[in-house]
Amino acid sequence: MYELCLMCPEDRVESVSEALDALDALSVSVEDADAQTDAEQALFGEPGMPPPKDGWQRSRIVALFPQRAAAEEAQSLLQLQDFFAGCSLLGIREVAEQDWVRLTQSQFAPVDITPDFWIVPTWHELPAAATRSIRLDPGLAFGTGTHPTTRMCLRWIAQRGAEGQDLGRVLDYGCGSGILAIGAAKFGALDIDAVDIDTAAVESTEYNAQANHVQLRAGLPDAAQGVYQTVLANILATPLKVLAPLLCAHVAEGGHLVLAGILERQTDELKAAYAPYLQLDVADSEDGWVLMTARRAADSATGTGR
Repeated sequence: MYELCLMCPEDRVESVSEALDALDALSVSVEDADAQTDAEQALFGEPGMPPPKDGWQRSRIVALFPQRAAAEEAQSLLQLQDFFAGCSLLGIREVAEQDWVRLTQSQFAPVDITPDFWIVPTWHELPAAATRSIRLDPGLAFGTGTHPTTRMCLRWIAQRGAEGQDLGRVLDYGCGSGILAIGAAKFGALDIDAVDIDTAAVESTEYNAQANHVQLRAGLPDAAQGVYQTVLANILATPLKVLAPLLCAHVAEGGHLVLAGILERQTDELKAAYAPYLQLDVADSEDGWVLMTARRAADSATGTGR
């Protein structure tokens, strides 16, 4: 394999990337050329939605080709195009043969949620400080504990557990890998429903629950029935707004609603979407993401509450 590396300004990223696709690049990636420096720029977006920008002010584009001749041909053809003005070539390099399984595994280290609660891949030893842990490997379903939204949800669960507060009956809506449902089980929840629209996520949740020796019920969304003391939903802001009436209807009197997958700039629109049902507040924040929670008043099954 050979990598063709280019430097492009933001306004040329889309054209150059499309051209590389047309030239049969196996893959095209765009990176911030100033990453890990004071000039680094954060670009926040949501999976499945158009990116906020096509690239950075100084974007590094890397295209992968199966042969050097293909990379050299792409390099030559790009230089003849008008849209290549302002771009520069960084060169072609051979990609060294690697143990890709070992390399992938090396990118996933144990993640500390609290000092004594850790997410640990199966190929790692448990950290000495881990009195509670979830064994979880990267897979097809979302949720390995490395993303801020997942960490914040797990921190909320751990804090409730550390305070001795019963999570009660738990619903993990949009369970992905099942990590939040498993986390709830690790902190004492015994009646847990984990649901997702993706059957692969349901299967992943069942597998991960067995691997962690916890009991839960995994299924499609219609498996969520009745009310719950704790309703967890780590999805994205747009579906969370659509799901507002459904999720709030599942929150029992005195119960908690915990939402993640929300960018800081989306806080007000989430509050507005949930205002007819519950009053959301920001409970935690990390790297531009927020955790929002609400509690239904113990004496009211409808209307607003905290």
